[in-house]
Amino acid sequence: MTIEDDIGFFERVPTLSLLGRQALRILAIGAETRYIHGGEVLFNAGEQADGGFVIQEGSFSLLSAEEDSEVTVGTYTLLGEVALFTETRRPATATALEPSTVLCIPRPLFLKTLESFPEAARSLRDILATRLERSTRDITSVRNMLDAHEPQ
Repeated sequence: MTIEDDIGFFERVPTLSLLGRQALRILAIGAETRYIHGGEVLFNAGEQADGGFVIQEGSFSLLSAEEDSEVTVGTYTLLGEVALFTETRRPATATALEPSTVLCIPRPLFLKTLESFPEAARSLRDILATRLERSTRDITSVRNMLDAHEPQ
C-alpha cells in the first residue's frame, strides 16, 4: 500500500480520524506493517505495551486474563489505544483468527505527532474526556444499582 492508502485507511479508524490528514501522514510514514499468521499471538496479557496496532486486514480474538472474557475484533480496530499515550501493560491477549495485517504505531511517534499538531491533540483530548465522563457515569449507575440490590 502507498502512504496515501495508509492515510485513507487511518481516516476510517475512529480515534485516529480526529487527527486530520497531515498528522495521519506522519503516522502513515512512521507506522510499521506486520503480517500475522492465523493462530499467532500478536501480544500477551500483562506484557509491557509500547504503542498501538491498527488491524488492516483479518481479525483477532482478545482474551482478557482478568475477566476471562473473549471478544472478536476486525478491520479498523485500534488495539492499545491507551498505550499510545502512556506506559501500560496489555490487558488482553490478541490472537489472529486468520492471516492478518496490522499497522504498528509506536508511542514516541504518536506523541511527537500530537506535539506537532496541537489542534489535533486538543480534538483528541476532548473526545477522550467525553468517553471518560460517559464511562464514569456508567460505572456510577452500575454501582448504584448493585447497592440498591444489596441485602440489608
